[in-house]
Amino acid sequence: MSSNSSIEKKYSRWIVLLSVVIPVAVAVLFFVKIPNATPLPVLPPIYATINGITAVLLVVAVWAVKNGKIQLHQNLMKTAIGCSLLFLVMYIAYHMTTPSTKFGGEGSIKYVYYFILLTHILLSIAIIPLVLITYVRALAERFDKHKKIAKITFPLWLYVAVTGVVVYLMISPYYNF
Repeated sequence: MSSNSSIEKKYSRWIVLLSVVIPVAVAVLFFVKIPNATPLPVLPPIYATINGITAVLLVVAVWAVKNGKIQLHQNLMKTAIGCSLLFLVMYIAYHMTTPSTKFGGEGSIKYVYYFILLTHILLSIAIIPLVLITYVRALAERFDKHKKIAKITFPLWLYVAVTGVVVYLMISPYYNF
């Protein structure tokens, strides 16, 4: 077995574990409120901005790799992953300390909002293993496999990042702080 294959094998359990644990933890923690916690209404615009930054990082990273700027691509992708982790921590902190906000729009905009929200949530779960597999394949220098899965991961991750901003913009008028 090559050392590259052993890198992929080494991380495969972590990929499966994180791909299950993160969505389950977020789902559970979404309903757990810290008693007497100070609400954190400042977080949604911050994590929406982080989603926007992630989207820009992803686009620039693809541009970088297509133009042979491999080190820049690697740095941008690591930063995008870091932004996603930062988003996740803030998102959990917000929902554990602050009451949920109901979308107040009516008519067809309500269906648009819920469609965007639902696809955002479902794809945010799906991209966890995709991002991790894509990253590990690059780490293992399996660039043929990395490129193949990156063609799937990139548009889905970009959609999640952009729709995170859209969801925030659509619900922000209904925050009660």
